[in-house]
Amino acid sequence: MNILFKNISKQYKGKYALKNFSSSLDNGVYGLLGANGAGKTTLINIFVGILKSDMGSIVVDGMDTREMGLDFLSHIGYMPQYPRFYKNFTVYDFLLYISTLKSIPSVLAEKRIKELLDIVNLRDAAHKKIGALSGGMRQRVGIAQAMLNDPDILILDEPTAGLDPQERIRFRNLITKFSGNRVVLLATHIVSDVEFIANQVILLKEGQLIKQDAPEVLMQEIEGKVWLVSANDKILNEKAPHLKISNMYRENQCIQLRVIDDHKPAENAVCVSPNLEDVFLYYNSEGEQW
Repeated sequence: MNILFKNISKQYKGKYALKNFSSSLDNGVYGLLGANGAGKTTLINIFVGILKSDMGSIVVDGMDTREMGLDFLSHIGYMPQYPRFYKNFTVYDFLLYISTLKSIPSVLAEKRIKELLDIVNLRDAAHKKIGALSGGMRQRVGIAQAMLNDPDILILDEPTAGLDPQERIRFRNLITKFSGNRVVLLATHIVSDVEFIANQVILLKEGQLIKQDAPEVLMQEIEGKVWLVSANDKILNEKAPHLKISNMYRENQCIQLRVIDDHKPAENAVCVSPNLEDVFLYYNSEGEQW
């Protein structure tokens, strides 16, 4: 499957939430990265038909989605940033209800629900009320409902927000399981959620596409721009406001700073290999991060 975004723009009160966004997506996992307010949710809402763009078009396998109508939605599985669950429904009944909304025949729905409950490891919780589940379990219910119609396109908006580290790892593994032969668009501001599973990263800033490429390519592009600097408290207080600092830790009487800079920021600076978080901060931060 191929998805083309062509010059998508959206304004709110004269300010661009998206401006001339163009991109091409084929089967694989795409990490949609950006700070809060970068335009991630606006792009997703336009994609799934919640919002209308002011200009531009979306083309799927050569056909404009506006011409596809409701048939386009049958290709999509969507998990919103704040999924709403009926807390008094059991997991099974909720998935059965969503299957009805998606016009999935009851016999097929029952089989599909059982398959998905196994995949997301919720078979033992099938008859528990959703209100009694942990946050991580509810997120797994969310991805299960998104997958009920076996979509060609899976869209996940901040799916790991609020999850503990173990649940986030489990959820990332689920995304990888579901990524075969479909487009997965994962919108997040948590860089580690996409660093290990995304085939490509789409970097948004203030509604505009800044970069789109494989994580390793984006990291290669800022080689020579990430530094480890040793400093004391006095130097830290003097220098920090003028530096992009992605991390710092104290080691005896010294403070080790991870600094992002086009030029060597100090005499004792040592160049180190960049990671995806460094890429994100290189294009997004304006100053120190402490």
